[in-house]
Amino acid sequence: MMAAGPEMRASDGDRDKVASVLREHYAQGRLTVEEFDERLEQLYTSKTYGELATLTSDLPDVDLGRLPEASNRTPERREDRDVRQVQKRGLTAMWATWATASGINWAVWLILGVTGGFDFPYPWPLWVMGPWGAVLLVTTFFAGLGDKRNR
Repeated sequence: MMAAGPEMRASDGDRDKVASVLREHYAQGRLTVEEFDERLEQLYTSKTYGELATLTSDLPDVDLGRLPEASNRTPERREDRDVRQVQKRGLTAMWATWATASGINWAVWLILGVTGGFDFPYPWPLWVMGPWGAVLLVTTFFAGLGDKRNR
């Protein structure tokens, strides 16, 4: 069997191996999303080992003869993690606002009840916190489902 020279044609399996290496370098932060996407475009139009080698020539520890088998698992992009973190912070802030507003409403209700001679009025804070809490609950539930679907 001959050694693979730079002018020899690459197979789909070879391209998949290089794609997994590029994904790994992207996941480790060596490539920006733009560089990663650009290299993937070039990767799938590459025909020879030489063209594949140029895609990884500026990255450490890349030996086309000893690449790991291509993985079916796509590493999580940093942008995806960042978006999820922002969504999580947003949901936390919404729940904190709901809890604060509910607490204030219940405090007002309690003060009205105590100053009214313990003749507590109708529990109107339920109408403030109930629908708002239900909307937040549904939002939180569907944000969690979307998170699991994207993994």
